Amino acid sequence: MKVFHLSVECYPVAKVGGLADVVGALPKYQTKLGWEAAVVMPWYNRPFVRDHDFSLVHEGTFYQGSELLNYGVYKENKNTLGFELYLIKIPGKLDREEVYCYPDEGEQFIAFQHAVLNWFKEKNIIPTIVHCHDHHVGLVPFLMKYSNDYNFLADVKTVATVHNGQYQGWTHWSKAILLPAFDSWKWGLLDWDGLINPLAALIKCCDAYTTVSEGYLEELYVEANGLQHLFYDERHKSVGIVNGIDWEIWDPEIDYTLMENYGTEQAFAGKLKNKQALAQQYKINPKLPLLVFIGRFATEKGADLLPDIILNLTAEYRDRLSIFILGAGDPVIQSRVKSLVDDGIENFDVFFGYDENLAHWLYASADFLLMPSRVEPCGLNQLYAMKYGTLPIVHRVGGLKDTVIDLENDGYGVGFDGLAITEITEAIARAINFYESKKQFEGNQRKMMCLDFSWDKSAAKYISLYNQII
Repeated sequence: MKVFHLSVECYPVAKVGGLADVVGALPKYQTKLGWEAAVVMPWYNRPFVRDHDFSLVHEGTFYQGSELLNYGVYKENKNTLGFELYLIKIPGKLDREEVYCYPDEGEQFIAFQHAVLNWFKEKNIIPTIVHCHDHHVGLVPFLMKYSNDYNFLADVKTVATVHNGQYQGWTHWSKAILLPAFDSWKWGLLDWDGLINPLAALIKCCDAYTTVSEGYLEELYVEANGLQHLFYDERHKSVGIVNGIDWEIWDPEIDYTLMENYGTEQAFAGKLKNKQALAQQYKINPKLPLLVFIGRFATEKGADLLPDIILNLTAEYRDRLSIFILGAGDPVIQSRVKSLVDDGIENFDVFFGYDENLAHWLYASADFLLMPSRVEPCGLNQLYAMKYGTLPIVHRVGGLKDTVIDLENDGYGVGFDGLAITEITEAIARAINFYESKKQFEGNQRKMMCLDFSWDKSAAKYISLYNQII
């Protein structure tokens, strides 16, 4: 049984968000369960690619509109990630440094999908399952069924995973000339509201679709940036499967990035040592509980609320809390956060950008993680936090609602239902008060660290789904 995962992100090759973490872990755990799993993604001019050995396993050409494109398929030689990794390189299109934000990224994604299918055809590769992650590869199930060149794959089962339904890859119909020739009678499968919508096409044409939590699946039926009726109409082939975390990477007992490793019995002391080391480089007080935010400066992550939250907290809890922010993104949000740094607020610091090692260090140092997300299909940060004994303070949406049970309900985190600054501040105050009950707080740390959010369970659910549709 062979599954090919198609994605434009995969950790540690190229990561922008949680999509990369999922695609970098799920295939490894499926391989452990007896499936042959492979990831196919674009070539990026990034350190992982430069630092590892790849072999050219196939070369080919195809026309994208009137443009003849040459492509190469490169395989990572040592299966370093625990599964087969293939990169598609197209000079001038798929050989760049960044994943997103190019003006022709729609053409890039079409070229990637076309090259993958062309490779399958020329090498007579017929997978058991083709697993498509998000809209960037959303045209593949349609082309497998209705393209003149690739309908030899029509009987291959396809699974779609929606990591974020807000982004759909809308494309004007004038770009249809760039697609491989397809049965024009089926054009409606590509269309949504007068545009080619790859995510809509993916949901219409796949054999099953998943979301990255049960809660997010229910939310998509109600609000999905215009596709809610489609998700609801196709609900008979849907299932919510909560993401897991890779315990080979996210485990405070073996995490090589930490200043001090620790297990469940030494969590409080181990975290304190990491916090003390952090305080030597950043403006936090290691004697106070530490609240962190780790993520993109985007409204969907609630990052626009951070400046007012910080002002409230530093006014009311100046001597009871340190705050650290790791993130970047929206320039307006970033400017407001920077102004707070420039004001010299005590026990508060920021790292603008994203640093994977620093993120690990923060999870290991922090006592609380704040996630005021407006949209959170699954969320991995809260899972990482709990594995490291860090209490999550979350807006009860999507996967956050599924994975974080409130202390008041015999759980292990703190939740809030609204996004008013006062309500968020009150939730953080609850966490601070709980921290000051040291024995209970340490018991909760151990409780969180023993929760099973591993990929073992989630990977088994995906394989069960594959077997059902086969």
